[in-house]
Amino acid sequence: MNRITISLPNGKTLETAPGTRAIDFIDALTDDPSSVYAIRMSNKISSLNKALNSDCSVEPVVAKSKDGAEVYRRTLCFVMEAAMHEIDPNYHLMIGHSLGYGYYYTLADGNGIHPPLIEKLKVKMAELIAKNLPINTYAVCYEQAIDILEKQGLTDTRNLLRYKCPPAVHMNTLGDFTEMYFAPMLVSTGYLKTWEIIKYGNGFLLRFPTSQDPDHLPEFHDIPQLFNTYERYKKWGKQIGVTTAASLNEIVAKRKINDFILISETFQQKCIADIAQQIHDRKKVKLVLIAGPSSSGKTTSAKKLALELQAIGYTPKIISLDSYYIGRDKTPLDEDGKPNYECLEALNVQLINENLVDLFDGKEITLPEYDFKTGVSTITGPKLKLGDNDILIMEGIHGLNDKLTPSVKAANKFKLYLSPLTQLNFNEHNRISTSDNRLIRRIVRDSQFRGKPAAGTIAMWDSVQKGEKLYIFPFQNNADAILNTALDYELSVLKIFAEPLLKMITPMEKEYSEACRLLRFLNVFPTVDPTEVPERSILREFIGHSKFKY
Repeated sequence: MNRITISLPNGKTLETAPGTRAIDFIDALTDDPSSVYAIRMSNKISSLNKALNSDCSVEPVVAKSKDGAEVYRRTLCFVMEAAMHEIDPNYHLMIGHSLGYGYYYTLADGNGIHPPLIEKLKVKMAELIAKNLPINTYAVCYEQAIDILEKQGLTDTRNLLRYKCPPAVHMNTLGDFTEMYFAPMLVSTGYLKTWEIIKYGNGFLLRFPTSQDPDHLPEFHDIPQLFNTYERYKKWGKQIGVTTAASLNEIVAKRKINDFILISETFQQKCIADIAQQIHDRKKVKLVLIAGPSSSGKTTSAKKLALELQAIGYTPKIISLDSYYIGRDKTPLDEDGKPNYECLEALNVQLINENLVDLFDGKEITLPEYDFKTGVSTITGPKLKLGDNDILIMEGIHGLNDKLTPSVKAANKFKLYLSPLTQLNFNEHNRISTSDNRLIRRIVRDSQFRGKPAAGTIAMWDSVQKGEKLYIFPFQNNADAILNTALDYELSVLKIFAEPLLKMITPMEKEYSEACRLLRFLNVFPTVDPTEVPERSILREFIGHSKFKY
């Protein structure tokens, strides 16, 4: 009889029959089976029900991990959708954006979700979880998948299969509810111990725990301006008829993508022009501070905003916060003993404020310069003096933190937060993560301009996000305006650059599981020729050939 060998994390091996599932030998993986949400099989994330048919290495994906948190959230959303289906199959939920540690949901028909329905949903969801029901994954033929999705009323998911036509389609089921498979889930509902649903806006928030503390919900911090920005873009998407990957596919198939690109770029430019007008209307603004997470398009946005300010009579001057690093020998160290260039203390805050006060008093200053090769800061930069119509633009991760510019009066500052807040969804129940959008931008840019392989970018992404959570996201509410830098066609362009880079990551590399996930993510999008991207588009910051100089 054939046998397969499974290599375990403790260095031991297990010989077993082909078809054995990870859940069958879970006790050999860990002392705490309840904390294992999935497995990493030869560096690919799979369900505990995955049948193993060849020699492989297997590691547990635990609750207290990024991968574990993603499996948990995905399953939580699926169980909630099944609960709503049991209440009334005619109710179709539509996932929106994330807010805090939660996802915003509305009804697909646009009607408000009233408290009595939300209470019914909570009760039904708790029932499904208490029963510890199995969540099954199975394959059906294409024709059967279409029939299932149409009967379930999952129109957007069904439309995805108009443009992606595999002979077999994997589906997830819970009771009478079935949905197309996108990524691994928990094997049963009983794992879902920590969650809540709260009324919010026209719908509700489904809240979940952090990866650091899977047993408790974090405190909810509302960010109304961010919510309003999302809602504006969602409304815009509905107006132009592009809200999902399927609707984008349809535009490409009908050869209307050129018009959509121009519409998207024009709308974004209008938003930038609106912000320039806000700055003008404030009258006393002398300093525009721009901040946002990695790959938000801050550099191009600053240049575009400068042009809009020029158009209404200002003369913008851009100062780089990178020039104000205090020097490698004075930079605080992180927990690993490495220089922490992302903390506020890595900047010469005193000099920043002295320079700003002098400039606003009409004095001439000499800007500092920082040599990234030697790690030395010197006051040898160009001289700068402000005229009557001059306005300063400063771009950097600490722009929203008032501790960066305590000597500048609030009336003289305008704080702008940037992020690619895509309003597109995959389908009714699967959203496109802002973080994934940024990571794909970063992978492409790092390859194009820094020669860094995709595995290297993925490997340092957790560290990048950690810095964002510490130094950027807590200050979002301080923003005077929020600019969405996403372009709803961009993933179809980035796909051309990113896919070959991700396919070069091998199963022997830890980053393979993330590469597989991102490739699945990109697979639903059509391709769009990069030559169609305007020369001054924010997207050019990542794919190259911009008319702006960086």
